[in-house]
Amino acid sequence: MAISKKKHKDRISWDEYFMQIAGLVSQRSTCLRRSVGAVIVKDKRMLSTGYNGAPRGLAHCLDVGCIREKLKIPSGQRHELCRGLHAEQNAIIQAALYGISVRDSTIYITNHPCIICAKMLINAGIKEIVIKEGYPDELSSRLLKEAKITLRKMKD
Repeated sequence: MAISKKKHKDRISWDEYFMQIAGLVSQRSTCLRRSVGAVIVKDKRMLSTGYNGAPRGLAHCLDVGCIREKLKIPSGQRHELCRGLHAEQNAIIQAALYGISVRDSTIYITNHPCIICAKMLINAGIKEIVIKEGYPDELSSRLLKEAKITLRKMKD
């Protein structure tokens, strides 16, 4: 019995594979403003995932409303005024919780990281960030460049 092989051109790339998984992870988000997913990868193996939402055991914005909406805080500003953790933060925390080093890894994120997440990614030893969409945070981009972290945006 002959086994038909899928043509190589029909196979998605590693970038597409991990970004699609980040997109799937983002569907667990409980943020009312933006659903973000992140996947930390090393040597083509997933180490950790994260999505944006309230800390473990606390009520989600889906249930109690959005502080940022109530206070009319624009996107990209006053990150500390939020119930939720960002997807990147959750991915780093999940890895730490289970003793998994993310040093020299790549993170796939559905959106560009904010300045707080950029600083965390720098200190966590992430070497590359692959994003699907942008985010209004110029300082984040400048710090990532200064830290010599590769930042790539996926082509649509």
